[in-house]
Amino acid sequence: MLFPYFDRTRGGGCAPRRGWSAFAFVLVTLIVLASPRPANAQKDLRKTCDRDVRFALDALEEKCAGLIKLKKIDWKKVRKRILKRMKEVKSIDDHHVLLLGVLAELRDGHARVKRDDGKIPEVIDASGVVGPGMFWCDAGKKVVVRNAWGAARSAGLKPGMQVISVGGTPVKKWLEQREADLRAVRSFSTPHHARFHALQRGLVAPKGTRMKIKARSMKGKMKTATVVYGRDHAVPFGPAVPPEGLTWAGKNIAYGKTARGYGYLHVRRSRPEILAEVDTALAAIGNVKGMILDYRGNSGGRFDHNAYLGRFVPEGKKLTFVSKIAGVGPTRYGGPVVVIINATCVSAGETGSGMFKEEGRGYVIGESPTAGMSSQKTTIELPSGRFSLYVSTRSNKAWYNAKRGLEGVGVIPHETVDLDPADLATGRDTLILRAEVLLKKFPRGKVPYRPKQFGWREPK
Repeated sequence: MLFPYFDRTRGGGCAPRRGWSAFAFVLVTLIVLASPRPANAQKDLRKTCDRDVRFALDALEEKCAGLIKLKKIDWKKVRKRILKRMKEVKSIDDHHVLLLGVLAELRDGHARVKRDDGKIPEVIDASGVVGPGMFWCDAGKKVVVRNAWGAARSAGLKPGMQVISVGGTPVKKWLEQREADLRAVRSFSTPHHARFHALQRGLVAPKGTRMKIKARSMKGKMKTATVVYGRDHAVPFGPAVPPEGLTWAGKNIAYGKTARGYGYLHVRRSRPEILAEVDTALAAIGNVKGMILDYRGNSGGRFDHNAYLGRFVPEGKKLTFVSKIAGVGPTRYGGPVVVIINATCVSAGETGSGMFKEEGRGYVIGESPTAGMSSQKTTIELPSGRFSLYVSTRSNKAWYNAKRGLEGVGVIPHETVDLDPADLATGRDTLILRAEVLLKKFPRGKVPYRPKQFGWREPK
């Protein structure tokens, strides 16, 4: 009989034979005993996580030793803090979040946790989040509205307004908590990198969120506004108020002239095609009394640095203050250059903007240094096979900043300039205005390049 414990002769049914109950009990008992117990599964998960985390801490200490020393990170204290959190791990997402915590301690803007199934823990899941239709900035000791559009503008908020509180919490305290929350699960290369992120992209929230803001207008009037998050983006623009009528040469550069006739390039990205785009921009602008290169909001990329800087060296001439960089390209600009930066300029945008300072070609002003996340990277596979870590191991342009490099430092401007709320309120960008003043009377003591000595003729 195929199923010996069932008797199909009694009444044509499937009544169990004698002994079935005992067999069933034994069978069920064996199945239960063989099944993984929740407690054991939890224990195995923590063992796997413990192995991954300890391996990660050791590998990072070895491979990132130079940057850990540069950033003055006490790795022994980091190890103690991280291992203390092991008891919090109850799921694979918790495992993931703890690894994010390890990288947050590394202070590396490029650092990422890669997971084999591609899933993202809810705590860092950015799907469904949108911006409030505004960015903020620091203006001295004040936090002010830098840009306002969409939801924020509909709520009555305008550039230049001082932000007093959010949801009843003083804005400085609110931002401190925002930064702390961001730093817990995301790695930032420098304090200014984290600050600018919190002031701009870090304002995101799920669609439908209601943000109650108390603000003060330029005339001193208090206003309470409720911003309802709709569909506004959260990607930093770059300049606070760009010159009117800019033309895009491609995906990297928008160009035109300022109100006073100076050349202006917003260098939004630094991808290989930037060379062709800068050629287009310089040919269209022509010979002007000064050129502004605005790197705010530059998201990085990769490009030929010498060929790019060579577009700002006259034909037949070479920059020799540090490196030997010859003039190249169909159109070159040999006049004075002012570069504008802040901490939204990252990676290849930092090497690109920084070389104008380091090679003695231009004067750099900024709301802050650049992000300080420009480095060589590697991938570390963890023992579980579930995760890998993508991290920086050494700085790009290690000779910048008196051999401190860029990672963890950034491009430090010759001159720091805050956005003026009064300028923002009247649709003007303080840094572009300052650049125009500098081009009119160039600070020769800070920049070794002398345009006329390189054969440049100032237009009348």
